[in-house]
Amino acid sequence: VRAQGDIYQVVADVSQFEPPEIVVTISNCHVAIQAEKVAEDGTICDTFTHKCQLPEDMDPLSVSCALTEAGTLVITARRR
Repeated sequence: VRAQGDIYQVVADVSQFEPPEIVVTISNCHVAIQAEKVAEDGTICDTFTHKCQLPEDMDPLSVSCALTEAGTLVITARRR
């Protein structure tokens, strides 16, 4: 988690996954990023999991998530 002014950021490289394969969940200041690539035969051939805790002074209603064209996932939250 990086702090820049009044904003917290979590950055993850998920470039090996397509957007539908990426799931981001946030609960009680905990962020979980999970991604799975499924092969044509139904087997899971690649996974990514990252969990972190945002500081308690973040505003839960300000959390947003964006995926860049380069495959970088950026989660931002503002301080209260």
